[in-house]
Amino acid sequence: MKNSKFIIDKFAKLFEQGLVSSKDLADELTNILKSKRDEVVFKMKLTSKDEFDVLSKRVEILEQKLRQPKKQKKRKIKRVKKS
Repeated sequence: MKNSKFIIDKFAKLFEQGLVSSKDLADELTNILKSKRDEVVFKMKLTSKDEFDVLSKRVEILEQKLRQPKKQKKRKIKRVKKS
C-alpha cells in the first residue's frame, strides 16, 4: 500500500508540473524505477555505496557500448606477386 501511494503521488506531481509528453513521462518513470532499485539494493546491503557507484558506472559504460553500432574493420587483401 505504501509503495502504491508513493507511485500515485509521483504521477500526480508529474501531471501537476505539466510533463505530459510521452518522452518526458517515460524518462521520469525510468528515473523513479532506478531510484527504487537503488534503495532496494542498499537495504539488502549487498555492496557498499562506493562499490555500488563503481559497478553502476561500469554497467552504464557497457550499455553505451552495446547501443553504439559496431564498426567492422575492412581487411586489405594482399595479392601475391607471381615470379
